Amino acid sequence: MNLIDYLGIKVVSQSAQQVELNLPVTENIKQPFGLVHGGINAVLAETAASIAANCAAPRGQVAVGVAITSHHLRPTVNGSLITIATPQHIGTKIQVWDVKIMQQTNAKLVSTSSVTTMFIDQPK
Repeated sequence: MNLIDYLGIKVVSQSAQQVELNLPVTENIKQPFGLVHGGINAVLAETAASIAANCAAPRGQVAVGVAITSHHLRPTVNGSLITIATPQHIGTKIQVWDVKIMQQTNAKLVSTSSVTTMFIDQPK
């Protein structure tokens, strides 16, 4: 089982120009104080950016995350998280993605991230 399946992340839409993910808030993704763990925001951001980058990957290559900067703006305790990744820069080797995570119920911004991905030769 991979991380996407394990956490219950759903891919709503995917293309080289935008990826949208949905993740219901469950006890499994909360820290001990009942808030969504900040690491979940990072997982969602890198997952969305990597899916989008892989939609544009040249044949024989895959996109992998090489850097992520996240800002946690608002705590979340219930509902669902909507993640949207859009490109800031698409190069032949390096891509930079802008990722926003919002609460589905009120569309309030929960987290912003910048994710850098890089094309590498597909492992054999």
